[in-house]
Amino acid sequence: MTRVCLIFPGQGAQEVGMGKEIYETSVEAREIFEEANIVIPGLTDIIFNGPADRLTSTGYCQPAIYTYSIAALTALQKHAIYQQLDPQYTCGLSLGECSAVAASGALSFEEGLMMVKHRAAFMEEACRATQGSMAAIIGFDKIQLKDICDSVGASVANYNSPDQIVITGEVEAVTAACKKIKEAGAKRVIPLTVSGAFHSTLMAAAVPKFRSVLDHLSFNDPKRPLISNVDAQPAMTGDQIKSNLSRQIISSVLWEDSINYVSAQGVRHFIEIGPGNVLKGLLRQIDRDLTVFNVRTPGDIEKIKLS
Repeated sequence: MTRVCLIFPGQGAQEVGMGKEIYETSVEAREIFEEANIVIPGLTDIIFNGPADRLTSTGYCQPAIYTYSIAALTALQKHAIYQQLDPQYTCGLSLGECSAVAASGALSFEEGLMMVKHRAAFMEEACRATQGSMAAIIGFDKIQLKDICDSVGASVANYNSPDQIVITGEVEAVTAACKKIKEAGAKRVIPLTVSGAFHSTLMAAAVPKFRSVLDHLSFNDPKRPLISNVDAQPAMTGDQIKSNLSRQIISSVLWEDSINYVSAQGVRHFIEIGPGNVLKGLLRQIDRDLTVFNVRTPGDIEKIKLS
């Protein structure tokens, strides 16, 4: 058996029509979509048919990506190839950590979807109450970037790879940071089209509300360790996972460190499950010797070739 890590994408990977092929070919995946419709009526129709602006809104986007990711995972688990896999860890980028929680066995799909539904709503509320923005920085020293952000009141949202860091905060602070970072020699500075300053203190109002929801969910100890965004370390208990999830909303996402932790344990195969292939690109930047497979369609499962 091949030791693997299951990884899950975050917000921004969505597209209208995602998951339709999995839905049409896997009975088990279809059951996940239908279960999601009970919790969020009409969700599957929005995923498959849009409109795009509605799917992109945080309130639908987060549950949509979570649902598709777990449906694709379920289809993979029912395939013969899964018997050759030995999942050692799960982890996900930002929202993707919620998918990783369900994949670890710490929450059922339905409770995970309820969690994501509330997470999205609370984050939307926080976005409407604040004026925040984000920007991706390509090709710039992380220590110098952090110093610049600190000097203007911005902060780091995501340490995605050695070459890509996302900054966050109030609009004026992010604008000032981008100007200084560009002047200091960054390869590229890309303002992001987002509804607010995710992974910053501007999301603080969402934290106690989200923690209250988490307290009413039945967290189990995971069947396999979940690598947390907030510290890039394995969470081994349900209580630890719950605590990390509430902290994650305002904390930096330590994605590069998370992948480096897993690979340092000797796990060199990763399976990205859900929409897009953003994580595959980031892992190539982190360590080009890692092997990454994507699972978005039934055909992708057939393409998993293990050495």
